[in-house]
Amino acid sequence: MAIKEVVKHPAKVLTEKCKEVTVINEEIITLLDDLYDTMVEYDGVGIAAPQINVPLRVAIVELGGERDILEMINPTILETSGSEVDIEGCLSFPNLFGEVERPTYVKIEACDREGRVYELEAGGFDARAILHEIDHLDGVLFDSKLIRVVPEEELAEMYGEEE
Repeated sequence: MAIKEVVKHPAKVLTEKCKEVTVINEEIITLLDDLYDTMVEYDGVGIAAPQINVPLRVAIVELGGERDILEMINPTILETSGSEVDIEGCLSFPNLFGEVERPTYVKIEACDREGRVYELEAGGFDARAILHEIDHLDGVLFDSKLIRVVPEEELAEMYGEEE
């Protein structure tokens, strides 16, 4: 387990479709652990393998009030519905925040670190975070979906009282 450097835009690895994981071995387990350590270090709520310069379909997201860790290997979106505009940021775009429209519901299929296939349904912020990370695995960056950039001063006004 190690903290890795987060790859910043415009690195090429961020815009390429990632390769499927064919075997879940110690290398993949270590990758999941490194993703977790890196996400925590950089205060993220999700991170995908290409963000630490590994072009594989592996990502993690913190879910729910308990902030459970969702590990996704080779995730596939099965279904989405709804639509909502909300503010997003990205570890690969320091200091860039903006409004992005995403589905409010997602159903995915993925593998866990033991190689078990699972399905998961999520809504609201969890759906947004999952879809953001799966976009990374497809080489799609959130800046391509920005409706409006939100200045840091506006963010401070919006969230200043909550912190």
